Amino acid sequence: MSDSKGNRGTAADVAEGMVTVDADALSAVLGTVDLRVGIARRVRLSPGGLLPLPPGRITLVYLADGAVHGHPPLGTGCRLDVDRDSQQLTVEDPGHRDRLVAGDAFLLLRGDTFALEADADTALLVVDIELADTASPLPALLPPFLTVTGFDALEPAAAALAENMGVVDAAACPVRQGDPLICRMMATTVLLSVIRAWAANGCAPAGWPSLSKDPFLDRVVDAIHEQPGRDWTVERLAAVGAMSRSAFAERFRLAVGRSPADYVTEVRIDAAKRMLQAGQSVSSVSRELGYASDEGFSRAFRRRTGMTPSSWRASHSLVPA
Repeated sequence: MSDSKGNRGTAADVAEGMVTVDADALSAVLGTVDLRVGIARRVRLSPGGLLPLPPGRITLVYLADGAVHGHPPLGTGCRLDVDRDSQQLTVEDPGHRDRLVAGDAFLLLRGDTFALEADADTALLVVDIELADTASPLPALLPPFLTVTGFDALEPAAAALAENMGVVDAAACPVRQGDPLICRMMATTVLLSVIRAWAANGCAPAGWPSLSKDPFLDRVVDAIHEQPGRDWTVERLAAVGAMSRSAFAERFRLAVGRSPADYVTEVRIDAAKRMLQAGQSVSSVSRELGYASDEGFSRAFRRRTGMTPSSWRASHSLVPA
């Protein structure tokens, strides 16, 4: 990284005036990421060839070889200049350059139609991602797209994994047992590593990962995460934020993009996933998260994930079910 005097330091150093992200906050964001689908494919482009990335989808791109530039330009993204020999890191100003080269990563989260154009013979690993929770806060927490230059230097293990994901001709390689699950886990690892590289190395904005940029609403969000099983009513949440019921509900919806009740349910389901994955029974999770019955919990869980808690636990458990 570089400080205000132009001195360079290692990636572990904190430059003067640079935004740093609390490790616990970053871990909390990464812990919410759960993929339903993570399909990887390899794409080869000749010079001038285009890779269109449709809107409304999450797409992760890793450059294995060659170079690309963006339509619209990529210059608005935060860029990391990594010296591969010394591991020194500099955060570049937006607009410094618009080119991605081998070892760089690009993540599109939302926005208009996007395209990458090859500047040379280029090999790309492209991962089409679908989040398990359609109400996940992840897209709202990140910019419409982000670039991580020097990803292979910052996250060498994840970059090596990306290098070996996907096939050029899917028809020539039959699906083997467990392939969808393994691909989803690999895609999750690379995605989390891209987000970590972006957030932990000075690209996150001040206050990140606050959803609201409002200290009173942040107090409410923190309370929900600390006690997801509490009987949260709009009145109780408004009291935590020191607001009237009507003012709170409107401010929360505008800032977070969903109703307080919907957000409480989302946090509960995320907590339920972690508890089920750790081996807790459906009944114990239901009680701990404040549901009146196992049936009510199961209905809420299925609406969010498309699976019953038992089915989800069987496919994600860290211990034998």
